[in-house]
Amino acid sequence: MDDKKLVTTGIAGTIIAALCCFTPVLVILFGFVGLSAVVGYLDYVLLPSLGFFILLTIYAVWRRQSRATTQG
Repeated sequence: MDDKKLVTTGIAGTIIAALCCFTPVLVILFGFVGLSAVVGYLDYVLLPSLGFFILLTIYAVWRRQSRATTQG
């Protein structure tokens, strides 16, 4: 995967997961849809995905910088 695409995916995923973790966006959305029973399990999905996207962003930036130093 291209480095720019990897960084963009990592940053976008981190922002979306952080937005859903720290604001009641999903709680309100699930309330409108009728899936309020699922709200208790959101932490089991959102926190690991937030960690994954943060690690993906760190890896993509590290990979981009290591390629830049080896090429020139």
